[in-house]
Amino acid sequence: MTLTFPAPAADKHELEAAGDFTPRFDATGLVTAVVTDAGDGELLMVAHMNAQALALTIETGIAHYYSRSRSKIWKKGETSGNLQTVVELRTDCDQDAVWLKVRVAGDDASCHTGRRSCFYRTVRQVENKAVMDIADDTLHFDPESVYAS
Repeated sequence: MTLTFPAPAADKHELEAAGDFTPRFDATGLVTAVVTDAGDGELLMVAHMNAQALALTIETGIAHYYSRSRSKIWKKGETSGNLQTVVELRTDCDQDAVWLKVRVAGDDASCHTGRRSCFYRTVRQVENKAVMDIADDTLHFDPESVYAS
């Protein structure tokens, strides 16, 4: 049996109080998911979930997301072995975003590039131009061998 979500609360007080989880999906049926490491709090990734991915995450305790580029649900780490076990799931005051605190299995990498975090670059201004630098170039796995088709 799959978990379903009731319609979002119409009353602001009800929406912001404890009680039923009534996520507010956007016009495309998605909520934003912010993902951090449960141990040290590092920001690992930001993704999206549709109702099915969110329900699977709650039911199984393993993070599932919706890929906008592939138009399908994916179980994070299913190919790489870096499954994300959810330690805590929170929602914001509007219930239109969720925050997952996770433990990452395998190589402790959450980015498809092989890095721990998808936020491995810094941005700075140089001569009126925004440029990026690599802040974390440590690869925890070889993405070419893991994602070879």
